Amino acid sequence: MASTSVIASEKIILGVDPGTQVAGYGIIQVQNGQMKMLQYGVVHLSKYSTHELKLKKLYDTILRLIDEYLPDEMAIEDPFFGKNVQAMLKLGRAQGVSMAAALSRGIPIVEYSPRTVKQSVTGNGNASKEQVSHMVSHLLNADLDPEFFDATDALAIAICHYFHENSIPGVKKSGGKKDKKGGWGAFVGENPGRLV
Repeated sequence: MASTSVIASEKIILGVDPGTQVAGYGIIQVQNGQMKMLQYGVVHLSKYSTHELKLKKLYDTILRLIDEYLPDEMAIEDPFFGKNVQAMLKLGRAQGVSMAAALSRGIPIVEYSPRTVKQSVTGNGNASKEQVSHMVSHLLNADLDPEFFDATDALAIAICHYFHENSIPGVKKSGGKKDKKGGWGAFVGENPGRLV
């Protein structure tokens, strides 16, 4: 059930830090240029016995958050490239089900690299999780649980998106050039006949 202040907001952004053991989410409201945290938390997936159950739990949680908070946009962290191919595949699937939840509700999605998120929030692309959490707490003027680094990372992703709000796929920038950042939201918007 949304409150009046949520309905009157200019924009609500859902940030997602996908994971296969713990996934983080953070929702911010932007009103009159001011950011306010609406919700943040983590989804503990390690207790589920199969990868399929983990993906279902993540999908269901993201869908529940979308239906409850009605975000205008979703920002998600790009998977980073690692040496463990299996871990990368699983992380990509976690990102995919999170994106599928947003797509099922017609919500535009933008992806950001971990370095871009850190740079946007702290000014340092190599910032630690502690530094990101501290700066997120400062920017949102909120006391955040330092144990929830995945959740504060998700809030950082949402904040990064707000700082880069002109980078929504397909939106023309001031120079007239189309934004290079692609994404599933842009693909769906440009190819409505290709949906199954």
